[in-house]
Amino acid sequence: MDHASTRRMLFRALLAASVGLAGSASAQAKPTPGKELLTPTDHVLILIDHQPQMAFATKSIDIVELRNNVTALAKSAKVFGVPTILTTVAEKSFSGPLFPEVQAVFPEQEPIDRTTMNTWEDERISQAVNRAGKKKVVIAALWTEVCGVGPVLSALDQGFDVYFVTDASGGVSEEAHAMAVQRMVQAGAHPITWLQYLLELQRDWARQGTYDAVTGIAKEHGGGYGLGIIYAKEMFGAEEGASR
Repeated sequence: MDHASTRRMLFRALLAASVGLAGSASAQAKPTPGKELLTPTDHVLILIDHQPQMAFATKSIDIVELRNNVTALAKSAKVFGVPTILTTVAEKSFSGPLFPEVQAVFPEQEPIDRTTMNTWEDERISQAVNRAGKKKVVIAALWTEVCGVGPVLSALDQGFDVYFVTDASGGVSEEAHAMAVQRMVQAGAHPITWLQYLLELQRDWARQGTYDAVTGIAKEHGGGYGLGIIYAKEMFGAEEGASR
């Protein structure tokens, strides 16, 4: 190898090292949450078309699990005071009423019944979103590939930061659900699950104001995790949050 080649290699190595040092010097750890993490005050939740007729054709998730998950999602939002929009499609003529367990979480709230498959195209929905005044939107819907994709892509296009709750939603097949989620993620949406949502809003077990309600939701709807909380408390008198 000649001297010129050697000098070029050394120069590139020094340049790479200096860039690496500059990058590490600029990164400083701080005890603050990332901006993409959800908080109780930065978003609105939209629950779309959780109705019998829509559920009958949902095949990507078991209906019992779906009902459990969307109810847990609704309860999570309620505990943290998250503005929540309930909407149905063709309730009286085709799809039937909102799941009763979800309606029970918001007994005084009447779902907005639409004709549009894309929720975002109903002016009442956009007005409700604007009244909430939040930059982030969290969505769960039946079906993922129709009533999920439509509002997610529309909200992204209008500058909202969108999160889609994959296990409180469902499609007519596993492929339909998966391809719809992939399409939304490629467009910039963030996939999330209902339990992730609940714990992301709590985020610190020292927050006693919501501690009991959060662990209560986990006990009732969290499957093995919830059972673990019950077990630890009853068998060892452990703090419930320590079971996380």
